[in-house]
Amino acid sequence: MPSSLLKVAALLLALIVVYTGIYAGDKITWLMEVTPVLILVPLLWATHARYPLTPLLYTLIFFHAIILMIGGMYTYAKVPIGFDVQAWLGLDRNPYDKLGHFFQGLVPALAAREILVRGAFVRGRKMLGFVVCCIALAISAMYELIEWWAALAMGQGADDFLGTQGDPWDTQSDMFCALLGALTTVLLLARYHQRQLSRYLNAA
Repeated sequence: MPSSLLKVAALLLALIVVYTGIYAGDKITWLMEVTPVLILVPLLWATHARYPLTPLLYTLIFFHAIILMIGGMYTYAKVPIGFDVQAWLGLDRNPYDKLGHFFQGLVPALAAREILVRGAFVRGRKMLGFVVCCIALAISAMYELIEWWAALAMGQGADDFLGTQGDPWDTQSDMFCALLGALTTVLLLARYHQRQLSRYLNAA
């Protein structure tokens, strides 16, 4: 991916961070939601020259970052477009957070696949898919643990961060959405991703 395009993407994300931070209803919740963006984007920028990622992975990271920032700005349970989807589908709750958890499986799975393939750490397509899904689920489980620790530390103040909306099975459905994201990587994106990876593999 051209460096100029990465600069534009990084600038757009920086502007969105500032905008969502200014207009966030709960600054603490916003900060907790966007912390992965604040850590990951500078890290990717610092390493893009010596370890460039595939355009597909950069693109999905970009959209995942936007999803996180919008969720932080409104809190996931109150994102306006989520209410529209809720009305269209006749759901009992705002489903925007499920989109976030789907990407929480999709993007880490694709990143894991890229690292594992480029480093030749796993042999065999089926084993690669299995390991990628396991890594994505492990990251999803870790995030759920972080939410639990936040709830213990903040008490009632963690409700917006948790975003359970009264659903007793919210944790399980979050991890299921992450699994669906990981399976999307393995079953639908793998072939296209492999074609992009061939450039790096041939250059190695």
